[in-house]
Amino acid sequence: MEKQRSLEAVAKHPNKIGIKEAIGYMLGEGGNMFVLTYVSSFLKVFYTDVLKLAESKVATLFLVTRLWDAINDPIWGYMVAKKKPTKDGKFRPYLKWVCIPLGLSAILCFVDFTQLTSSQTMVLVFSYITYTAFGMLYTGMNIPFGSLASVITDDPEGRTLLSTFRAMGSGVGGAAPLLIAPMIIYTVTGTNAEGMEIKSANAQGMMNFGLIMGICAIVFYLVCFKMTKERVPSEAEPNVDMKKTYLGMLKSRPFMSVAIAGILMSGQLQFASLNQYLYKNFFENTDLSILGTIATYLPMALMIPFSQKLVKKYGKQELCGFGSFFSAVAAILTLFVVPGLDRHTTGPIAYMIFLFIIGFGYSFVSLTNWAVVADVIDYQEYKTGLRSESAIYAVYTFCRKLGQTAADSGGLVLLSKVAGYDGATMGSSGYIEGVGEGILFICTLIPAITYTLIFILMKFVYPLNKKQLEPVYEYVREAHGNIEKSAEA
Repeated sequence: MEKQRSLEAVAKHPNKIGIKEAIGYMLGEGGNMFVLTYVSSFLKVFYTDVLKLAESKVATLFLVTRLWDAINDPIWGYMVAKKKPTKDGKFRPYLKWVCIPLGLSAILCFVDFTQLTSSQTMVLVFSYITYTAFGMLYTGMNIPFGSLASVITDDPEGRTLLSTFRAMGSGVGGAAPLLIAPMIIYTVTGTNAEGMEIKSANAQGMMNFGLIMGICAIVFYLVCFKMTKERVPSEAEPNVDMKKTYLGMLKSRPFMSVAIAGILMSGQLQFASLNQYLYKNFFENTDLSILGTIATYLPMALMIPFSQKLVKKYGKQELCGFGSFFSAVAAILTLFVVPGLDRHTTGPIAYMIFLFIIGFGYSFVSLTNWAVVADVIDYQEYKTGLRSESAIYAVYTFCRKLGQTAADSGGLVLLSKVAGYDGATMGSSGYIEGVGEGILFICTLIPAITYTLIFILMKFVYPLNKKQLEPVYEYVREAHGNIEKSAEA
């Protein structure tokens, strides 16, 4: 009887959505991840091993471009917040406006400028220009795209559905470059002492795959535009008090804890791109990149059918704390177990097993992450009376970029200073004693620290559990109903 009443309550929700729009939103995230994952995972290798830029200069490039994001992201957030809704909505139009420039910018990142000039300074300048353009355009897409989820529906179950399908899109869009790219961008350049093939990055292959990812992203964004609809009304004349909005974020424990967790989560995902060096310069097997991707994403795929039921029964905060615990324990075990194993036999097997366990735990966080962000947006409206999806999402996006910056710049510094790697001389060298062990150390130490901190944040700091969200949902539903009635009047 109670179950029947619950089903009736859900059916009565005015903004209930179906699978069609969830799939559309999934495809949009797939477009995001095609370009972001390829750029994030392989651009460092392109810079150090193809363009032969010094690791220190590449680290500075990532740092400077992300400092620009400190200005760029809030500007985008303000522009999107102030934009009046059109017949297509407030956020959906960006899917068709920005998709082509973004796809082209991703392709340009992998142009081999050494074929155009022998000046390393000019090559570095071109790299700054193309990567900065990519970052700005990705922000111009990601802020409205992320904000879109909160206006497609305000139904809690619908939010979970969108978050789950966004995670599916993230998995497919993120896995595709990691699975396919190694087969295209790496070519055999020699053999090691044991007779194993040594592979290194190929400039033409990297450019070709960038072209594929850019075109696929454009198509997916346009399909997302066609398949989604904005149901939650936006103000016809946006009255955005950015100062009050930002101050409200700083005073909000839910937002601050999610923002810090976003820094750590995004940072760890970005730091994992250093595994490309681990596979080719320690394990000496670039095919492990494919197995590592499967080990990371397969657990999420297995958990997708159960995510909505688990969230409904236990709550998002509760599941994030539970899952991140498994990731933290597995990451700590990786740090201590793998260095003692053979790097050609038992070591790679153990590393893949630990990646699978980490992926299982992290799947709970990944599948609910965007629903958690939407909850924080609702909570801010509940506490302050102000609703500004794009402004809040812009700050959250910037926090994620802070994590990426720390991972990119810090990771390259660790790669160079701690491991002693030099792409100009070691790009096609395979394993070098001491350097390989240094790469393994940093690729296992940082995840152990990061996943432990994520667990602490989601279990003990983030406060919005299932019970505390009930009055928030009720308030927001009533507020949006009033906005809709006012618009009709």
